[in-house]
Amino acid sequence: MRLRAPHQGRGPGGGGRAGAVRPRIAAVIIYLYIGQFLSRKRTAQALAELFGIPLSPGTVAGITARAAGKLEGFLERIRENITASAVAGFDETGFRVAGRLHWVHCARTGRYTLLMVHPRRGAQAMDAMGILPSFAGIAVHDAWAPYDTYSGLEHQLCCAHALRELQAVADAAPAGGWCWAAQAAEAFTTMQALVSQAIARGQDTADPAALAAQTHRYRSAALLGARQTAARSGKLMKKHHALARRLVDRQDDYLRFTTDWRIPADNNGSERDIRMAKLKQKVSGCLRTLTGARQFCAIRSYLSTAAKHGLHFFDALIMLTEGRP
Repeated sequence: MRLRAPHQGRGPGGGGRAGAVRPRIAAVIIYLYIGQFLSRKRTAQALAELFGIPLSPGTVAGITARAAGKLEGFLERIRENITASAVAGFDETGFRVAGRLHWVHCARTGRYTLLMVHPRRGAQAMDAMGILPSFAGIAVHDAWAPYDTYSGLEHQLCCAHALRELQAVADAAPAGGWCWAAQAAEAFTTMQALVSQAIARGQDTADPAALAAQTHRYRSAALLGARQTAARSGKLMKKHHALARRLVDRQDDYLRFTTDWRIPADNNGSERDIRMAKLKQKVSGCLRTLTGARQFCAIRSYLSTAAKHGLHFFDALIMLTEGRP
């Protein structure tokens, strides 16, 4: 790939001004800074050492801001498409901005990803994202209570989260004996296998008798767990009781995937899409400003969506820096 240095003026620190950088160079800069999580300083150093292009960290920030500013219409289109979808996943994760804890919220389908950073984790942030208040499909998520405040939609609670909780209960149980959590977990995994086998065979439904048997094992285990922990004599027992009651009370929301092939049994897709925020923090630390964090989320939304449509990051970034995202 042939790169050329900025063709106009010099900015602070000897770098070219953001507006003077050619689209392919700008794409490389954003690829390193947002795509590969380098810091602004290390991105500038990489351009200088690899291509002999002198840039300042401020120029890197300016180029990123210009690119993110071109995505307003694109992001609104993603928001509309996710809102109109039949099934969408939702998740949130902590993200440090300007030394304080913020939250990156994710809404996604198999074709679109929207990330947003907000100072709050709950319904206030979800409202600001602009999807859940109008969403009328099936929301796949964990058991975080604010998701249940939205009417007009159905839920698929993440079975992977439940399996982790059940494993913790089983680990705390006396060795060698029967454990309600182990039985519930076995029923979960067997039902997932039944669904996977039916889909692989091109069937419309899983084996009704086998599915009914596993549903009975699941519910029986959860009911026995609720009885065994009803005393709630300690903090751990209260936690185990709450899990058992949730499995009983929200059985339909946990097992919706067994009758509708559009629905995944877990929220792993959302966790994958939102993991990039954690990687950014791990590789180059927290972002210094909320504006910078919002730009990061905008461009990562664009890159994730591009990848879901078969576009390589760099090709998508060239399109963006040329003004045609």
